Amino acid sequence: MTAERIGRIREALERELAPLQLDIVDDSAKHAGHAGAREGGHFRVRLVAEAFRGKSRIERHRLVFAALEGAFGRDIHALNIEARTPEENS
Repeated sequence: MTAERIGRIREALERELAPLQLDIVDDSAKHAGHAGAREGGHFRVRLVAEAFRGKSRIERHRLVFAALEGAFGRDIHALNIEARTPEENS
């Protein structure tokens, strides 16, 4: 189940944001027993993408949330986002 969720998250982010780097970490085990954990996992994503150039932190997060719109409540319960431009990644 986790590998499938990560695959769907990866596919959506790659399709919508074309990241140069994408790391996805499943933190769900740290939240076992949490009431919302049944509606999806807890994930951390780290993306480096041109799409974030000139965007504020909030705008970057909105882009990620828009890319993953259909995943919340099914695959994702909570999401920690680190979104950078290539220059910020150096």
